[in-house]
Amino acid sequence: MSFTKIGMELSYIPNETVNRSEERTVNNSGIIDKQEDNRGSTLTYSIDDVPPWYLCLFMALQHYLTMIGAIVSIPFILTPALCMAEDDPTRSYIISTMIFVTGIVTFIQTTFGCRLPLVQGGTISFLVPTLAILNLPQWKCPPSEILNNISPENRTELWQIRMRELSGAIAVSALFQVIIGFGGIVGYLLKYITPLTIVPTVSLVGLSLFENASAAASQHWGIAAGTILMLTVCSQLLVNVSCPLIVYKKGHGLRIVWFDLFKLFPVLLTIVAMWIICGILTVTNILPVGHPGRTDTKLKIIEDSPWFRVPYPGQWGIPTVTVSGVLGMLAGVLACTVESISYYPTTSRMCGAPPPPVHAINRGIAIEGLGTVLAGLWGSGNGTNTFGENVGTIGVTRVGSRRVIQWACLIMILQGLICKFGAVFIIIPEPIVGGIFCIMFGMIAAFGFSALQYIDLNSARNLYILGFSIFFPLVLSKWMIQHSEIINTGNEVVDSVITVLLSTTILVGGFIGCFLDNVIPGTDMERGLKAWAKEMALNIDTGDDGNEYTPNTYDFPIGMNVLKKWKWTYYLPFLPTYKSQSCCQQSNQSNDIEK
Repeated sequence: MSFTKIGMELSYIPNETVNRSEERTVNNSGIIDKQEDNRGSTLTYSIDDVPPWYLCLFMALQHYLTMIGAIVSIPFILTPALCMAEDDPTRSYIISTMIFVTGIVTFIQTTFGCRLPLVQGGTISFLVPTLAILNLPQWKCPPSEILNNISPENRTELWQIRMRELSGAIAVSALFQVIIGFGGIVGYLLKYITPLTIVPTVSLVGLSLFENASAAASQHWGIAAGTILMLTVCSQLLVNVSCPLIVYKKGHGLRIVWFDLFKLFPVLLTIVAMWIICGILTVTNILPVGHPGRTDTKLKIIEDSPWFRVPYPGQWGIPTVTVSGVLGMLAGVLACTVESISYYPTTSRMCGAPPPPVHAINRGIAIEGLGTVLAGLWGSGNGTNTFGENVGTIGVTRVGSRRVIQWACLIMILQGLICKFGAVFIIIPEPIVGGIFCIMFGMIAAFGFSALQYIDLNSARNLYILGFSIFFPLVLSKWMIQHSEIINTGNEVVDSVITVLLSTTILVGGFIGCFLDNVIPGTDMERGLKAWAKEMALNIDTGDDGNEYTPNTYDFPIGMNVLKKWKWTYYLPFLPTYKSQSCCQQSNQSNDIEK
């Protein structure tokens, strides 16, 4: 027998429950090796387990609170670039729209997509090309003295024009993911998506936003530093400290249980604690009236926000489409694709599932693309991507149940309809947000750098590619932003396209890394291809002859009997009945690498 913490209560769980995922892994995936045989052995609930509804609700709330920390940071960067007023209640509408779409897309992904317990929501990756587009001469905000004298109606139209441009660019560029996913092209792209492609693409997402973090934190460095210090203490130093909690249980009376408060809610605790400190500084008037660190500066947003509002497609007007916007936003789509592909095998291990087959990867990327299309049409000003924070939550809580994420979707959809709740996050004092940015953007960069574990860092070749692909895009984009009118071909559309592409660091860095790594000679061991091939072994054993269908956790919840009767479904690369020829090709490539 064993004792495992679930939520706030220390509960007894027999060994049969803990090991159930291990037995299911063997039954569903056929013959697996010893390493995979231990999948889920330390999990409280694995991917196909269904916890009691009350535990589902509590654990879903954890995922929601983890997700909300990443979601609310996006409008703090997006809305000023859109020329929106700081006290505009529409800011809360944008947050509600993001959360609403996140709930819908996540439910589709976990039910019919890759079927892994992944949260799909707004992403920082789209902010880099977004800022590049909004820095074009035709989209730059007028000087503040002009903005302050514009009527509210004209100010609204000013930012909505920009939002419609972003919405169209996001929706159309996301069709790339839909095509490569449903077309089964993902398996072939894995040959060129090497670690030296992933590192600059993902790490530059965080590094490119350092000025935004600086702008927010510099509003009051004392509050920002306190936020950084408190978040470090909560998430790193106190992570293994449990807090006593007195609860009442029928039949047992009052009892003391131990709750992993700092491990589960470090960001929430930091925001609440620093918010209280800012409130004290406000009441005592240590901070002058109107200071960004005061808690009463944006209260008007809550007052002006309605209680309920249903987000709908085209709520800011019909999206517009331009070539420069679509091609620029494609950089965000590519970065999200690379990042999500790297999360799939990691998540499958963490939730006790067998390695994801190629059809699940194809379908997952396609659904992510559809989600980004919906996010664009709904006017969230952002796309969708896999939340690494929620992947980390699975590892921390040891709960990998798909049903928990589906309950979290319900919470997201309901919250997306309550605008007052979204407005609460908008009024967080800006220096606190700046402190959170300093850590959050750094973690995103660190996730990109984590792919360096596969390559030989003693290789001069690799160091050359790594250094150039990260440093040069930062130099180029900074120069392009300062000289946005330097490109002059005589065609305004071509000028805009080239300017956006050269200003988008993740696109330039990813291209340089991918191109140089595939052109400059290097051994497979040196480039990390052998270790990367093992990490991305996205295949499930389909039997001795490779033609028999084997049921597994990536099956659709309904309709499988019908699909198995239709032989043509065995050739569609996004259906669970797919024969997985792409996997066979990838396995052959892996064998060639090992040889």
